[in-house]
Amino acid sequence: MTDNSRTMALTIAGAVIGGVAGYILFTERGRELRRRFEPALDNLASELNSFRVTIEKAAGVANEGWKLLNEAMESGSQTSRYPTLHQKSPF
Repeated sequence: MTDNSRTMALTIAGAVIGGVAGYILFTERGRELRRRFEPALDNLASELNSFRVTIEKAAGVANEGWKLLNEAMESGSQTSRYPTLHQKSPF
C-alpha cells in the first residue's frame, strides 16, 4: 500500500469514526441509542467478569491437580514401585 493510499484510507476511517461519534454524542437519537446500549454493555461486562472468575477457579483447580500429581510421583519414586521381586508389571 502506497503512502497516498494509506493516508486516504486513514482519512476516510477517521471521518467515519468522527461521524459515528458525533451522531451518538450530539443527536437525540444517538443519545437514545446509547441509553439502550448501556444496560447491554453492563450485562456484557458482568458476564465477562464472571467468566474471568470461572477461568481463575479452573486454573486454580488444575494447578492443585498438578501439585497433587507431582507429589504422588515424587513419593512413588522414593519407594519401590513393585513390592516383590517377582512382580514385573502392575497389570
